[in-house]
Amino acid sequence: MLHGRIVTVPDVCSGRPTVRGTRITVRTVLDFLAAGDMVEDVLEGYPNLTREDVLACLAYAPADETP
Repeated sequence: MLHGRIVTVPDVCSGRPTVRGTRITVRTVLDFLAAGDMVEDVLEGYPNLTREDVLACLAYAPADETP
């Protein structure tokens, strides 16, 4: 699931992990979820994301050490 969905590109979002093909950071998705938004809310706010993208962000979370 995570393979290839989360990428780190030095020239995109200061090298923060993002969802492939977007400028949406993993941290942004996690912040919405931590604030109580449901996956459906995130998908509504970011229609170019898929459910699998959001799940990949959640799977990536333990490895994400960005404050």
